[in-house]
Amino acid sequence: MVKESEKGILIDIEVTTNAKKNEIGKINEWRKRIEIRIKEQPIEGKANKAIIKFLKGIFKSEILINSGTTSSQKTVLIPDKTKDDVVTILKKEIKSI
Repeated sequence: MVKESEKGILIDIEVTTNAKKNEIGKINEWRKRIEIRIKEQPIEGKANKAIIKFLKGIFKSEILINSGTTSSQKTVLIPDKTKDDVVTILKKEIKSI
């Protein structure tokens, strides 16, 4: 779910579009991904832009989609945070922890 790489911290996410509001859901234990709900539809990259904007607001950091640009299963990269920083922020944000 949260891994370190040479470029920064990678987070595996599962995206649900057309949600009532943008929010971090719970951990999907089966897929080993964090659920993210986004209001935007997955049309012409709108959902990806919304994911980046939403996560930038939470992590106060640059966010890049590392893989999965056309899939609901994505990996995002946070280049300028430590794993401990990311885990601490996620613990505050994730429901059911």
